[in-house]
Amino acid sequence: MNSPTMKCPVCSKPIDLAGADATTGETAFGAREVDPTKGTRLFHEGEWVYFDKLACRTKFNIAPARYLPPKAQ
Repeated sequence: MNSPTMKCPVCSKPIDLAGADATTGETAFGAREVDPTKGTRLFHEGEWVYFDKLACRTKFNIAPARYLPPKAQ
């Protein structure tokens, strides 16, 4: 079964959601580790936003309004 995919809001490349969410380990303090080469995510205004790579997440974090569609009023 294929995992769901979506597009990165910064570069529009596809993201494998299962890969972006997969835990690869745990830090010494119990935080979940993921493999950023499989995608990454950021919690923004109550929702997870997924990215294909760390560079896109950084760009989004600097100017999120530039990459998100306008919210319905």
